[in-house]
Amino acid sequence: MMNIFDELSWRGLVHQVSDADGLRKYLDTPGQYMYCGFDPTAESLHIGNLVPLLSLVRMLRAGHKPIFLLGGATGLIGDPSGKDKERELSNQEAVHARADRIKAQMEAFVLRNTGEKPLVVNNYDWVKNMSAIELLRDVGKYYTVNYMLAKDSVKGRIDREEVGISYTEFSYMILQGFDFYHLCKEYGCRLQIGGGDQWGNITAGTELIRKKAAGDAYALTFPLITTASGKKFGKSEKGAIFMSSALTSPYAFYQFWINTDDADVVKFLKYFTFLGQEEIAALEACVASAPQERAAQKALAAQTTIMVHGEDELKKVLAATDALFGKGDLRSTDHGTLAAALESAPARDYQFAELPDLAQILVDLGLCPSKGQARKDIQAGAVSINGDKVTEARALTQDDFLGEVNATHGAFSVLRKGKKNYGLVRLG
Repeated sequence: MMNIFDELSWRGLVHQVSDADGLRKYLDTPGQYMYCGFDPTAESLHIGNLVPLLSLVRMLRAGHKPIFLLGGATGLIGDPSGKDKERELSNQEAVHARADRIKAQMEAFVLRNTGEKPLVVNNYDWVKNMSAIELLRDVGKYYTVNYMLAKDSVKGRIDREEVGISYTEFSYMILQGFDFYHLCKEYGCRLQIGGGDQWGNITAGTELIRKKAAGDAYALTFPLITTASGKKFGKSEKGAIFMSSALTSPYAFYQFWINTDDADVVKFLKYFTFLGQEEIAALEACVASAPQERAAQKALAAQTTIMVHGEDELKKVLAATDALFGKGDLRSTDHGTLAAALESAPARDYQFAELPDLAQILVDLGLCPSKGQARKDIQAGAVSINGDKVTEARALTQDDFLGEVNATHGAFSVLRKGKKNYGLVRLG
């Protein structure tokens, strides 16, 4: 089996490493501990968290013992890395609630992709009872201000007098360094991984271990992920792509990946899937020989959707996609997935008793410019309701709606004019 360090290198995931030869030797022996921290700054993990999350899972699949660290304490302080101004502090209850949700996400993700329950710890558990004197004497004593000022996360803010940096955020690297030391003492953990902006914080931990525990420790960071166009990865027109289905639907999640540019897809297959070298090489050949088939994008979207949401959700997404393109039955498609697929389509809400006729609805949805043109389109067979063609401008009945007409959240009907123009009629 390939040393996991070499696999990460092949995948292009090694940006900075403190001691490549030493780390490779460390990872040669199964059962080694490593960790990555996730501060609960949002309601859910997002796809920007996938690289470190997947890397820990890769470690587990390679026979090691990854630790998933929740930043219940560091999340209360605020990481200055990559920020050009001070973060707003969250209240303690909100941070703990987000940490609980993220822990559940981590456990579900790891269980789905390894069949094992992960080791999840929260740094609040060992920081909450530490006094200010203990922090200053037992941890702060090992850091010089000169050393801390040299870190990019601090230097970038010090140089901007109008913004500056509070002592709170200045101290963040000390807390993160103490996390590394604590996990080293508790589990024998000698490796911390993270994004490229975490290099200063991670090496603060290796220094503390070297001075306080008299031993070697390793730092490894991943590259900043951007698209071929230079844009920051992980954003859509509507914002971040979350791993929570309540914040980003599985359909929207799948669509984000299926829309990957040809110039990025092979790189993303290496970063975000478990596919091996031969499988990715074959898909790379498809990008070159038949880019119109988008085989690589379909593989990327399927793999990531299964990893995050499971195979059942992928089946629903594919069924909804097929149904919308006339290859399946809209009525038998999962209604929630179908509604998510049509989220960007024009929609109108009506009370059932006040529904206008079909021609007026087409005008209301903007699918036809006038009732006269709507009637012509209907008579020409260009209009369908839930995939069934209609030839008269009749009133809609209860049978034309998907879901329960009297349900609290209302039923809906899918209207299509031509091949690509959709509209949604919602009740309630």
